Amino acid sequence: MHFAIGEEVVARLLGAEDDAAVIAIVDEVELDSDPACAFATDKAWDALHRCLTDGTLKPGVGTFPLSHVVLGGVQLCEDSDYLVSLVRADQVSAIADALTPMDRDWLRSRYDAFEFPDYEGVRGDEDFEYTWGDVDGLTEFFQTAARDGRAVIFTVEL
Repeated sequence: MHFAIGEEVVARLLGAEDDAAVIAIVDEVELDSDPACAFATDKAWDALHRCLTDGTLKPGVGTFPLSHVVLGGVQLCEDSDYLVSLVRADQVSAIADALTPMDRDWLRSRYDAFEFPDYEGVRGDEDFEYTWGDVDGLTEFFQTAARDGRAVIFTVEL
């Protein structure tokens, strides 16, 4: 899930004492979030991150701004079973701008170019279409977050 959050939540996340505190704050965000401030990529986040970076699932790889769409930015959890990535509000506009011109052919060429080590999905046309199906919604989500001056977190429990 991606969530657009205000600076007060960012401050709480950055000041959290440990992973449990970060996860508790994320749980609050999930419960209280306006639907317009949330976007679910379901399992497509994995292939999307790989396509937008270097083909791996590592956080912090690739080139900004596309590297920050899913697992980029500040990693807020050390827990290997839970990922929380924070993109600062001042970075969100650049991400929205980078996503806007993305087209199906470009993403497909990236999808086909990488081997996706340790990928749990079944690669092929159906998997690509599933991944591509989230791009428009995610672009709109980042555009709205940018317009509203919000930061973005991506969360996933592995």
